[in-house]
Amino acid sequence: QVQLIESGGGQVQAGGSLRLSCAASRFTFSNFAMGWFRQAPGKEREFVAYIGWSFTDTRYADSVKGRFTISRDNVKEALYLQMDSLKLEDTAEYYCARYYYGDYKASQAYELWGQGTQVTVSS
Repeated sequence: QVQLIESGGGQVQAGGSLRLSCAASRFTFSNFAMGWFRQAPGKEREFVAYIGWSFTDTRYADSVKGRFTISRDNVKEALYLQMDSLKLEDTAEYYCARYYYGDYKASQAYELWGQGTQVTVSS
């Protein structure tokens, strides 16, 4: 089954770090650009980070720039999100997604989604 499975979420204190992982299954991972999105309760899903099939093409939301790092391992077929200096407002369900076409910041541009992993930042 073609799918994405996130892991690595949890609860962390403000200022701490977490590393999210996303395992790809049943498709040629290296052929696709990928993204991370997040959704907080009562809010719309928002773009977090994007990485092209080339490792050097990375893009971030202004709210996480300088604190989060997106990366990928095409041999392991995995996507990562290193989150440092976490803030209370980073609390959300985090999703990885496979890019298809269009504006990389828009959720409509992604065709395959994982089930999500919860990140909770406490004071």
